[in-house]
Amino acid sequence: MGFPQALLELLGAAVLAALILLVLGSIYFEATNSQMPAGLEQPARLRLIHAWRIGAAVLGRILENLHLCSQVRFVRFVRSAWRKRRDPALRIQDAAFEGIPVRLYLPKAPSAAGPRKGIVYFHGGGWLFGSLGSQEPLCCYLARESDSVVVSVAYRLAPEHRHPAHLNDCLAASTHFMKVAQDYGVDSSQVILAGSEAGGNLAARVCQVLASRPGPSKVRAQILLCPVLQAVDFNLPSYQQNRAVPLLFRERAAFYLLQRSTGDASLLEDLLEGSHIPMKLRAQYRKWLSVDPLRKEFKARGHQPTSYLPPGGDVCEALQSLTLPECSPLLEEEAVLSLLPETFILTCEYDVLRDDGLLYKKRLEDQRVLVTWRHLANGFHGILDFFERGWLGFPSGKKGVDDIVSFVKGL
Repeated sequence: MGFPQALLELLGAAVLAALILLVLGSIYFEATNSQMPAGLEQPARLRLIHAWRIGAAVLGRILENLHLCSQVRFVRFVRSAWRKRRDPALRIQDAAFEGIPVRLYLPKAPSAAGPRKGIVYFHGGGWLFGSLGSQEPLCCYLARESDSVVVSVAYRLAPEHRHPAHLNDCLAASTHFMKVAQDYGVDSSQVILAGSEAGGNLAARVCQVLASRPGPSKVRAQILLCPVLQAVDFNLPSYQQNRAVPLLFRERAAFYLLQRSTGDASLLEDLLEGSHIPMKLRAQYRKWLSVDPLRKEFKARGHQPTSYLPPGGDVCEALQSLTLPECSPLLEEEAVLSLLPETFILTCEYDVLRDDGLLYKKRLEDQRVLVTWRHLANGFHGILDFFERGWLGFPSGKKGVDDIVSFVKGL
């Protein structure tokens, strides 16, 4: 055996050993840091998915330290590389609305009932991740099963772009589509805004802005899937109960909001402890974020009332945008909420964001907005991303997606 061949074999063995250590380390970290409540659906399957994500993040950090690729870009690549085969029932085309990349999913069969409904969809991913490719399975399914035209929006991502870049992109793309909807066979009065997780935050805020504008062009409905709706109270029951339940830990949810607004993770503890809320706003926010309206079962798993720490002047100023409706749609005034269209809200029991959706539901219903609520009792954050993943799929995720289809078809 020559020296070059021996060297290659040695390098190969070293790479294999490193990969084995990476896999074992990811599994160990997942097992020792995650909590799996008894009611979770397919906990072993969820552990596998979470360990895979941890491994991707660790490998991304290694590549970043080697100056080969940033961690964020690597994780984006990994999450977007898992794509479904194109659907033969749909015509899929890429376009740009006001310079913003979008992907349209148009049913090929002619519509028997005239112009179709249109769904403008904003992906999740904590404003850092997500892409047109990562949302293809869900967008294909919605377009095919509800016989609607779906527009997936590739808004700019943090930390390269911060607030209000994401909101501006989604607002511009939505406004443009409502103007040209007829060009795609869509009734302009039947446009629906939809989003999951961070995308649900953007959909809720865009809907508020459009509802407040004068003129005949209005959104027909909004679909909010496990949405982020406030950045004020990280001690709601769902945040306490699910603080270490995959796929979104409590600290990570706050980290994503910081990346969206400032990119400064050093303020993470201040955000979690509530010291970013000015004293003059605390009474107002306490009314809207009170846990009293929540049903007893949502407070049963060890919720402990928590007091805010005294506000810090510099922290309040640095994180001011997080306490405004453009980042926290749950905190919008009643006058705006009363203008909102029919709403579909989906929540998951084992999701830190569960109570955001429940409290927004209460506020909308108080303003006599018609709300359809679906709750996945054994679901977790991100379960909809795995509704159609073969042996990695979750039946509850499929049920949630089918509930969305039924809502759209019933409008």
